[in-house]
Amino acid sequence: MDIINIVDRLEALIATSLKVPVAQRTLLDAKKVQELMDQLRLAVPSDVRAAEEILVKKDDILNLAEAERRRTKSKAEEEFRARLNQAEVMKEATRKAREILDEAERKSSRMLAQAETELRTRTAEVDAYAAKALRDLERQLTSNLTSIRNGLALLSGVETFEVVAGNNKK
Repeated sequence: MDIINIVDRLEALIATSLKVPVAQRTLLDAKKVQELMDQLRLAVPSDVRAAEEILVKKDDILNLAEAERRRTKSKAEEEFRARLNQAEVMKEATRKAREILDEAERKSSRMLAQAETELRTRTAEVDAYAAKALRDLERQLTSNLTSIRNGLALLSGVETFEVVAGNNKK
């Protein structure tokens, strides 16, 4: 179910709810409103869920990089110990082990940097989408609230008014 459909249902709930004319209030069924809010949460686009999955995968990527680094380091240390007994090969083994460790460190650093860059990108995309969705929802709700207030004002015999910044009456 898409967000607009849910907002339409929320608007219908407001329109059909019990009106208290003197207080210019509307009584809403909290259970129905909560159900609609739950449906809104479920209707969040897959991009947001994908971004959350990336956040979860970040730790997996970091753990994988760390495991790879440890494995490579362990392998290099084993190779180093095996060659340690051979005096004429000792310098070469030391150099080779250092290269392997350095390569593992560079690979780990690249993987971490890539994961962090992707995380920042996805987080920014999610934040931008959420802000846009919330602004759209706010505009729709403000419009609905204005319509409701104008209807109540009309029924009460008061001049119509519009919602403006700060909810001031005109």
